[in-house]
Parts: sequence; structure tokens; C-alpha cells
Amino acid sequence: MRYFTIHTASRDCFTNITPLVAQAVEDLGTRDGVVTVFVPHTTCGVTINENADPDVVTDMLAALGRMVPQEAGYCHREGNSAAHVKASLMGASVQVIVDGGRLQLGTWQGIYLCEFDGPRTRHVWVR
Repeated sequence: MRYFTIHTASRDCFTNITPLVAQAVEDLGTRDGVVTVFVPHTTCGVTINENADPDVVTDMLAALGRMVPQEAGYCHREGNSAAHVKASLMGASVQVIVDGGRLQLGTWQGIYLCEFDGPRTRHVWVR
């Protein structure tokens, strides 16, 4: 297993971690199989989506903000219930096929850490 750390800069942001995952796959020596990318957090997630047009990330954050507003009468006293809901919608892991030592992502796909309770230091596990 390989680990890396991401320092997020704002409450809600998507960070493209594809190059870091690719490096972890190389470090692991994985040639063929499936790699799991996992975040051990409850207020951030991980997803695969378009990495060519930054407007996609902007639109995703806006859509999540409309679906799960920051203030909506939540009971959780820490004030980050929206982050918990958004993280659950994104999920804590993704799997990617590895062939010949390379991540098999579509032409426009990238792997993103999805921060919803930042800024924070986040950990990503790759196996």
C-alpha cells in the first residue's frame, strides 16, 4: 500500500490527484490488475470525472451546493453536516484498472479528491 497527503485550500474544492495515484501505482510495481484509491475521512470523498475543462469541477461543486446547502437546520453540532452528506454522495473510494503499469482512465477522466470541510490535510491510500 502507498499513502500520500493532500493539503486542501478551501472549504469545498476538487483536487486532481491522478498523477499522485499513477506514481503510487508505479511505486507499488503494479503492472496489471485493479487499484483502489481510498480516503479515510468522513467529510471528503474521491471521484472520477472530467479533467479537461475546469468548468466541470466548478459546475459539480455548484450542483452539490444546491443539493446540500451549508445551512439547512442540521442536528450535528460540529456544523459540518453538509460535508458529511456530500462526502457520502461522492464515496470514499474508486477503483481503476491497471494495464501495463498504467491507469486505464478514459481520455477525459481524472481522479479527484473532493474536499467539503477544508482547508485540511487529507490522506489518500492506494492499494
